Amino acid sequence: MNRKEIRLPMISFILTLKRFLKALWSAFKLKNFQVLFVLVLVMLFSGTIFYIKQEGLTVIDSLYFCVVILSTVGHPSFEPQTTLGKVFTMIYIVGGTGLFMGLIGYLAYAIIKKPENESNSNKI
Repeated sequence: MNRKEIRLPMISFILTLKRFLKALWSAFKLKNFQVLFVLVLVMLFSGTIFYIKQEGLTVIDSLYFCVVILSTVGHPSFEPQTTLGKVFTMIYIVGGTGLFMGLIGYLAYAIIKKPENESNSNKI
């Protein structure tokens, strides 16, 4: 691959990342997004602590498992070994997935909405 072939995807990635960060900044101005963000962080923290204590996972493995659960991706090679771990995971999935999807929904809204100054200029 030459430099030109590498540069084009990188420019696209940087522009996409810039748009994502701008949307994230815009979403943080919404009170509901702030609340959902904090609740998702609390869910991730509590789930991580639970899996460290109950299932004996490392911090990174516990956090990874929590993110995978909340994002509805699932983890093919890990399942809780204890009954309490299985019950907690079922409750964690039902409660946390809605919070995480709400957060993603607000972020998607912030990405696709037009800035107010842009939408006002279209009315003229």
